[in-house]
Amino acid sequence: MKKYLLVLVLCLGFLNGCTSSNMTSKGGPDFRQIVSTAKDKVFPAVVFVKCLREDFSKGKKQSQAVTGSGVIISADGRVVTNWHVIDKAFEVRCQLNDGTEAYAEIVGSDKDCDIALLQLKDIDKELPYAAIGDSAILHEGDFVMAMGAPFGLSRSVSIGIISCTDRYLEEGLYSLWLQTDAAICPGNSGGPLVNTAGEVVGINTLGSNSGGGDLGFAVPSETVKLLVERLGTYGKANWSWTGLQLQALRDFNKNIYFDGENGVIVSETDQLSPARKAGIKARDRVLSINGEAVDVLRPNDLPKLRKTIGLLPKDEPATFTVKRGDELMDIELVPVEKGKVEGDELDCPRWDMTLKIINRFDNPDLYFHRKEGVFVNSLKSPGNAANAGLVNNDIILKVGTEKVTNLEELSKIYQSSIDNIDEKPRLVLSVLRNGLLRQVVLDISRDYERE
Repeated sequence: MKKYLLVLVLCLGFLNGCTSSNMTSKGGPDFRQIVSTAKDKVFPAVVFVKCLREDFSKGKKQSQAVTGSGVIISADGRVVTNWHVIDKAFEVRCQLNDGTEAYAEIVGSDKDCDIALLQLKDIDKELPYAAIGDSAILHEGDFVMAMGAPFGLSRSVSIGIISCTDRYLEEGLYSLWLQTDAAICPGNSGGPLVNTAGEVVGINTLGSNSGGGDLGFAVPSETVKLLVERLGTYGKANWSWTGLQLQALRDFNKNIYFDGENGVIVSETDQLSPARKAGIKARDRVLSINGEAVDVLRPNDLPKLRKTIGLLPKDEPATFTVKRGDELMDIELVPVEKGKVEGDELDCPRWDMTLKIINRFDNPDLYFHRKEGVFVNSLKSPGNAANAGLVNNDIILKVGTEKVTNLEELSKIYQSSIDNIDEKPRLVLSVLRNGLLRQVVLDISRDYERE
């Protein structure tokens, strides 16, 4: 309620002395007309996105409908939305503002920045599209509008201000966030955050109305433009990876402070990473990269540096100037492609569980024990795997005498177990649980799907 009273007071103050025309009596602009004009520029480009995706979270593969929003950014039908809207989607449909329906293909997506790029298919006309503005010139207090298709097909718009232009959240690995009090409802994900000039300055991503007020976060257009270019070129963000885990020199929340006024602290290096191979160590202070100074005084400075490192050329030496104690040294490391940040999944319906590939970014605890392999992602209950005593995150090492390192091997073993189920209804699985090896007998004679 306080937010709406504030907006009302500001608007009334702005409109004081307005006539029925679009100008105030003092010659100033009519704020209502500014909002209406800005809305009209972008509203026709807002799309409703509906996806069918694979869900492996309940011990079996299921189809799940997910909805969100998007915004057209080119006349030929390129659409920006969130990664979490289209994640694992095998069908994407969009409804345009004029009622036109179209299937869309996923050009590329990036989990780290929660941005996805779609291409509308079989569209034989030029489409209305929105211009992407400059989020870098936003200030706290600027009016913005959150647009989307929450709760269904009808478009909506909510108004508010930019509360913070550089909010740091752990979810933003390569980018800070725009914080706004414009309501971002369920289904607004992927829709545009629009300034009063009618430009997209962000993509709505997170929203909450807890604590008595609206609290929303959007990916800044500065990040969106970078991702759109890279997704269009590579079909993925194509980040470089060094394995450096970085920490600001001053962290008030954690009450951690390091000596020095410039650079960034290396808190750790990942196993088998380029940084560790190059000899960079924990507590090193990186002062520059390829001659460019590094300054990360606060956690807010981390995303920008991570982005700089993520854009380093792959397979080319990069020079990191490092201070270790009182010693200054130049260390060359070679960034490599980051690759997938989440492993593929496999459904084993008769075993009543789903399995997943170990990924260094998504499952670092499992990766510590096993650099490649397959683990139990979810269990059906009741089900054969749960009855056998398997639990989530068990790493499957062997089935019988056959070793398991990837989903292709396990898929063949699974199919063989189904083909020979009458002769051999019990399987002995060797699993690694919390670093300890154990044997599990999996009885697959019972068909829970038919019961």
